[in-house]
Amino acid sequence: MKVVLQRVSEADVTINGVVKAAIDRGYLILLGITHHDDATDIEWLTSKIKGLRIFADEKGAMNLSLADVDGQVLVISQFTLYASTKKGNRPSFLEAARPDEANSLYELFVDTLSRKLNKKIATGSFGADMKVHLVNDGPVTLIIDSKKRA
Repeated sequence: MKVVLQRVSEADVTINGVVKAAIDRGYLILLGITHHDDATDIEWLTSKIKGLRIFADEKGAMNLSLADVDGQVLVISQFTLYASTKKGNRPSFLEAARPDEANSLYELFVDTLSRKLNKKIATGSFGADMKVHLVNDGPVTLIIDSKKRA
């Protein structure tokens, strides 16, 4: 499981011209799922996300967590995080999980993160053609891969 996590001052997702979800200060999380992922990846990754301290304190140091700043979260499914560009010019998505498997893990990820943060998580729609707008704060962008824990 892989995420691209961006600290944002605002973000939203639009589907068919309608804003489905919008957040203020917090995290925009693009979530990629591979066929090797399971609930243990979700447990580790959501714990890591909950504990991250990437918001500035009164001295400007990245010392505060999402909970410390009462931040919000928007999670977007992003199978293209598992694209391979090794051969040719057309990406291969063989490492991405099949849609039915990925959707179940996506929903479990959102539910688990919501429970750990004790807050509602905004989402896009799995498999939809989405337009994501964000204002990256910093900019701060992290890539976290549950298979690279050490």
